[in-house]
Amino acid sequence: MAPRAWVLRDKIARHITAEFETERNALRYIVRNQTIPLTTRVQAGAVLASYPRAARKHAIVNRCTETGMARGVVTPYRLSRINFRQQALDGIIPGVAKAQW
Repeated sequence: MAPRAWVLRDKIARHITAEFETERNALRYIVRNQTIPLTTRVQAGAVLASYPRAARKHAIVNRCTETGMARGVVTPYRLSRINFRQQALDGIIPGVAKAQW
């Protein structure tokens, strides 16, 4: 699978996760709450299981937006460590400079 496809899949997963997040949290609360009747909890679990797999927060992978790398990603910038270093040295990323002491 090409890196662009990985980045696209990650974008789609982020969108789907954001769309279902509040509903999933409410249903997860119902399923885990022991004071709610069992039948209601089972129904909530069935609804939760019917949601798409991409709606889970764990489906999101921090990837570099340029190369699609999943490892060594500088999270605030969403760039791989290699791209982050190169862009910082080139002065493309504002406010980031090589340390001098």
